[in-house]
Amino acid sequence: MVRVITRLNIGGPSIQATRLTNALDRNGFTTTLIHGRLGDGEGDMSYLIAPGSHAIHVPTLCRPLSPLNDLRTLFRLYGEMQRARPLIVHTHMAKAGLLGRLAAGLYNATRGSAPRARVVHTYHGHVLEGYFSPLMTGIFIGLERMLARASDRIIAISPAIERDLRHTFHIGRADQYRVVPLGFDLSEFASVNDHARDQARRTLQLAPGAEVVSTVGRLTAIKQHRLFLEAVCDAAKTRSKLIALVAGDGELRAGLEAYAREIGIADRVRFLGWRRDLATIYAATDVFLLTSRNEGTPVALIEAMASGVPGVSTDVGGVKDVIATDDLGAKVRDGNADALAAHIVRYLADPALRRETGMRARAAVLGRYSLERLVNDILAVYRELLASP
Repeated sequence: MVRVITRLNIGGPSIQATRLTNALDRNGFTTTLIHGRLGDGEGDMSYLIAPGSHAIHVPTLCRPLSPLNDLRTLFRLYGEMQRARPLIVHTHMAKAGLLGRLAAGLYNATRGSAPRARVVHTYHGHVLEGYFSPLMTGIFIGLERMLARASDRIIAISPAIERDLRHTFHIGRADQYRVVPLGFDLSEFASVNDHARDQARRTLQLAPGAEVVSTVGRLTAIKQHRLFLEAVCDAAKTRSKLIALVAGDGELRAGLEAYAREIGIADRVRFLGWRRDLATIYAATDVFLLTSRNEGTPVALIEAMASGVPGVSTDVGGVKDVIATDDLGAKVRDGNADALAAHIVRYLADPALRRETGMRARAAVLGRYSLERLVNDILAVYRELLASP
């Protein structure tokens, strides 16, 4: 089989693509994983590809629109499919979903009487809300409707994303969809305990008694880190020992550092850049804060909850599927810094509530987002397709 992902930047799609490749190879599927070029300032997760896996880097496959590069990529993908002769082509993320499915169409058109490749696309989120102008959004919706007609299965990683795609944007048919939540190896986060928390705070050189609010992710517009800083600023008015940790990097870092100075909290905010020791960040955290304008399945929120940390988040996209009930964390209307701050203060002021919420959150995500469950769900989709005429 051939699987195509736009790029292996830090985030849930890259984790799923690499972990699935490794697991599928162990389950009898010979996989070629094709991945593209990182954007400026993005962290690299290609180190997750297991030694011996067949992975191909295509530098012309990249997120920005580029007609020449996109055309080159289309024919490169078609060539790789001709060599691999896959029974399944599975694409991840928007650009790979476009070019990979077009290439699969070309490949199938040249097969004659030979078996055609089944085409699967996973929506890890979507770019149909909050990313582009209304004109460009309309164009992308039209493209996705067209591509859905060329897909055998459409995988949504949460019920919320399926509802958006089917009922809001009218992409695909009900019988094409399968909801397959993300799955991860969460064992490192599940093992976080009081000793690990103490060690993490020493590692990060946090003052005794510090109350730590953290976030993890790309410093990009869709993540709304200015809202994160505003909520921290508001909460700090009543929590004098509050410290904020921002793990991640991106094109907005300098502006966010300037904004922290502007609103008077520069001494409370640490911009840590990209980190691989995320278990250390979560272990040191009292409250995890997510302020995105759009989310598919929020991986960092899941990791924080698996670490026993209560999450406070804007109520967008797939967040409601992770913080499914109020006893697992808090969700507020997008843009409401005051409400975010109020929930931060509520958890910081009540250690017992914080611990109880964190333990319930851990149990919830460990049961729902395991790697074993993900592999079994994807294998079921593949076997169903291969068994069909």
